[in-house]
Amino acid sequence: IIGRARQRGYIELACHQIRDYTTNRQKQVDDYPYGGGPGMVMQAQPIYDCCVDVIRQMEEAGHARPHVVFMTAAGTPLTEEKCKQLAQKDSLLLVCGHYEGIDERFIEECVDEEISLGDFVMTGGEIPAMAVADAVCRLVPGVLSDPSCYENESHWNGMLEAPQYSRPEVWHDRAVPPIVLSGHHANVEKWRRKQGILRTYRRRPDLYGRLDLSSKQDRRLLKELEEETGEKLT
Repeated sequence: IIGRARQRGYIELACHQIRDYTTNRQKQVDDYPYGGGPGMVMQAQPIYDCCVDVIRQMEEAGHARPHVVFMTAAGTPLTEEKCKQLAQKDSLLLVCGHYEGIDERFIEECVDEEISLGDFVMTGGEIPAMAVADAVCRLVPGVLSDPSCYENESHWNGMLEAPQYSRPEVWHDRAVPPIVLSGHHANVEKWRRKQGILRTYRRRPDLYGRLDLSSKQDRRLLKELEEETGEKLT
């Protein structure tokens, strides 16, 4: 999907080799940390020179200065809301952390915000950067066929998506819920709303606690769910 969007001109993607911006023959980009400790720290100079060159190229191509994001386990956890905000930017420059991290002076001078995929550590920031690029690019107009492709999915409105089904109607003695086969669109949407509420309640109480279910319609759905499941959702 992202590849097709790139071919059709909806987005532009480019990777830049930091080693091309070193000032020594060994193409060294890291060194021992001041203060001691294990591992190596990425030096400020090659990353800075790379970023300056990339920003220059983008500005010469008519783009605004890119929003610089450093991928690090110490950053703010990525959310769908953050992806929406990033998708509004003219361009992004994702800096991948590595080893024991990056010289803090580069971060202070060049980075606009720091983002993490979650409360865990990876060997480098390349995979997190790819995840951010994918999650943000899919929100760019034209990348997906219709806004409903992402507006009806998990996290768009703070709630998890309802279960989905496809053919065959019965698989391994498991049948598709009759309501999904009814052809009654209003009832199907009501069922999906109820299932989304229930799934969020059971799997992500942190999200459920932030949901606004105060509308008359949602209060009615909550009452029905409590009668059907015996669980106290309010």
